[in-house]
Amino acid sequence: MRFIEAFSIGLSAISANKMRSLLTLLGIIIGVAAVLAMIAIGDGAKEIVLQDAQKLGGANQFILLHTGYKRENNRRVRIRSNEYLTYEDVLAIEAECPSVSAVAPRIWNRAGVLIQAPGGAETRAGYNGVDANYKNAFDWDVQEGRFITDEDVENATKICVLGHEVATALFGNNSPLGQEIKVAEGSGSYDRWGRKVGRRSTERFKVVGILVPRGRNLRFGASFDNLAFIPISTVQERFTGSDRLPDIVVYAHTVEEVPKAIEEVKAVLRKRHRNQDDFVQIFEMRLGIAQLEKISKVIKIALGSIAGFSLLVGGIGIMNMMLVAVSERTREIGLRKALGAQRLDILLQFLMEAVVLCGIGGTIGVGLGILAGEGMALLAVKIVKIVPDWPAVLSTEWILISVSFSAVIGISFGLYPAIKAASLSPIEALRTD
Repeated sequence: MRFIEAFSIGLSAISANKMRSLLTLLGIIIGVAAVLAMIAIGDGAKEIVLQDAQKLGGANQFILLHTGYKRENNRRVRIRSNEYLTYEDVLAIEAECPSVSAVAPRIWNRAGVLIQAPGGAETRAGYNGVDANYKNAFDWDVQEGRFITDEDVENATKICVLGHEVATALFGNNSPLGQEIKVAEGSGSYDRWGRKVGRRSTERFKVVGILVPRGRNLRFGASFDNLAFIPISTVQERFTGSDRLPDIVVYAHTVEEVPKAIEEVKAVLRKRHRNQDDFVQIFEMRLGIAQLEKISKVIKIALGSIAGFSLLVGGIGIMNMMLVAVSERTREIGLRKALGAQRLDILLQFLMEAVVLCGIGGTIGVGLGILAGEGMALLAVKIVKIVPDWPAVLSTEWILISVSFSAVIGISFGLYPAIKAASLSPIEALRTD
């Protein structure tokens, strides 16, 4: 009953001094809104990082890269090994590594080949020699037609699947299915290692599918939509003339199983390559994402701390107003005590008034924070023009934390004025003018 009465008296006191209460509320409102807006932007940045990683296939992947160098004593040392990755390694990893869910070999030509359509349209793009596992491993859907099959790889068929940018550049809005394109490698194009291709090779391929748009990766700046996907055996037969694989993408069942999967893969490679595995460099996607998440967390903590000072200033404003209220209502306190009010009643009255103020301010701040987060996300897209959309991520957890924190501020900064009011002597309070 005491709490209900104290709450009612607190509301009456706040409504009796509307302007002063509103000015006091501003500190809490701005503080809560600022905290939520900063958290929304910080979590939005984390979401962008995760979405960007998904464009490359997800955080549960690691890449085996053929390398000719290793680091010893902070120096690059040439590896004198004739070992290299082959498609047989892919099959062995699939068969012998229980922590591995998928394996996708690749032969890249990223820097550009000339691709020509029958009508004369042409574009500079790249190609990617892959097998049938690639689509499922990268979680990439076909927009039209089909993807490369095991039969295509087995028979080295001259077919291709186009990324969305290549298809649009060559055929516009028309369907390219069944059309025959020419891929010319050489004359300014580069291989997987960035070396200029010495010979010119032109091959014809039948288009059997188009992939849905994937978008450009922010970290590496690569666009998977600007690639033509060709059976890996066809690339080896028609372009590279070798059974070598420059890299293999390996997927663990979960992110947590990546270290175990790496050890299993290394064991397979050592068994197949004369106890050697130093000719392969391993790039872990999860480590890169972890670094970006650390940066995002530091930014979020920094911004959240700055915004938190606004709440602190708001709390000081609450204390100042409550001290003024105690001074103004000294006779009221003395009269209530003379009529039988206990110290706890007076304490609850003024403490509840501070909590109600902070609760109202926190609630308004939540609404304003949601709007501010959305507004800052729109502004971030215009400032940071590398992303088409910046999500404002606000969780129920942070909303509850903000409201609870504002209530704690009310209790903390309202406690001293409430104790001061409760400690007043009734006789001295009644004598006050």
